[in-house]
Amino acid sequence: MNNPEKIIQYLTNHQATVNEIADFIGISRQAIHRILNNLINDGKISKVGKPPRVYYSVSEHTSKSTTIIDKTPATDNNTKNVIDQNFLLITPFGQKLDGWDGFVSWCIDRKQNINKMADRYSQTINKYKDHKKDGFINGMVKMTGTFSDVALDEVFYIDFYSIEIFGKTKLGQMLLFAKQSQDKILMNQIIDSIKSSVLRVIKKYNIDGVAFIPPTVKREHQLMKQIQKRLNLDTKIIPLVKIKTPIIVPQKTLNKLEDRIINARETIVVDDNRKYKNILIIDDAIGSGSTINEVAKKIKQKQICKGKIIALAITGSVKGFDVISEV
Repeated sequence: MNNPEKIIQYLTNHQATVNEIADFIGISRQAIHRILNNLINDGKISKVGKPPRVYYSVSEHTSKSTTIIDKTPATDNNTKNVIDQNFLLITPFGQKLDGWDGFVSWCIDRKQNINKMADRYSQTINKYKDHKKDGFINGMVKMTGTFSDVALDEVFYIDFYSIEIFGKTKLGQMLLFAKQSQDKILMNQIIDSIKSSVLRVIKKYNIDGVAFIPPTVKREHQLMKQIQKRLNLDTKIIPLVKIKTPIIVPQKTLNKLEDRIINARETIVVDDNRKYKNILIIDDAIGSGSTINEVAKKIKQKQICKGKIIALAITGSVKGFDVISEV
């Protein structure tokens, strides 16, 4: 049995460090590193953790994925390209799998036929592309269908948060785990991917004031603060204040639309009296739209905007949009 086979056999029953593997095999750390890198590239083992605490293993997820990926016939290039560009899987043990590899693993976990689901995923993505124009999803139809009084002139999403069957989109996945895990690298990847979209909206609508929706839940690293800092916009920033209450009530915990409206109206203050031509409000996600609409109302009430109030969300809920039932 050669050294790579010995390592795979050892890691099948152990989660081990480089030192532990080197002691077991009896060769240098440098040689072990080379073998481990080859095994990772071949998809035969996985690595978790960050230096100095890095562990290697052959998980059930990794071993099953390797077997199927090697035997899966290639789908047509267009379908595979759609998956490579749009699909992201973050595994239960924190591994980030982009594109085709992630999609194959997703199918294996759900015991789904890979080629059949690949075609279905491509059809679903193309269906939702019909809602996009110039790279944006227009959310005004949803807003006007939800609220009798809409204070926004335009509402755009960069992508939906999730889609039927396949769950969270690539941006939706990144958004969830960036916030929950407080991963600044993931946050920066999100910001870098949306920066051009933000700048396009600012230029198109001649925006001279930008407001970032403040977070409700206290975290060490706040995504919206990181977005504001990393975008480093030339426009003025309109301060929005989240009022501290005895008990913090996040919007997502409220089921009734009326409660969401009250929550936003009573806990967010526009702390600015400067005058603006056009204002852009940025949020990480739009669910019901209550928060962003109530902020727009407060801006109008203060009469600080002479022109349009535009909303831009990284992701938005698909609820309220036409769903094509054939797909």
